[in-house]
Amino acid sequence: MTPTRSLMILLGWLALVTLTAMSGIATPPGDWYAGLVKPPLTPPDLAFPIAWGTLYLLMAIAAWRATLAAPAASRWYTLWPFVAQLAVNALWSILFFGLHWMLVALVDLLLLWGLIVLTLRRFARVSPLAAWLLVPYLAWVSFAAYLNAAVWWLNG
Repeated sequence: MTPTRSLMILLGWLALVTLTAMSGIATPPGDWYAGLVKPPLTPPDLAFPIAWGTLYLLMAIAAWRATLAAPAASRWYTLWPFVAQLAVNALWSILFFGLHWMLVALVDLLLLWGLIVLTLRRFARVSPLAAWLLVPYLAWVSFAAYLNAAVWWLNG
């Protein structure tokens, strides 16, 4: 593969994860979230954009690495869970912050967690580095599930 094509693939993944991030930007926490009782270990508000920005960058790099490493015949098999988890990821902000459906958002996070695990497994087959780049994302989504569940429990 030419360096130009490789760069175009990376830019494509960066664009796609940026679109996913836009759902979070389009549905800011606002006064509703500020008024909720938060569980122990809730990070300061500034931590969320820093964490998500870093995770989205790692996700794009992981998808790029997996795209380059996967044989053409099985590329979609390798990548579809990643694309699916991006959609489920984008939906969470709408469910939680936009619609205030905390329990439905928690179910969304559990589905997201499963899709990330599936993505890790698929990526590991073609690029162990791509899989490892997603481990912080899985950890953060696990923590987010705790926060979501606790906020629902404390405020439901």
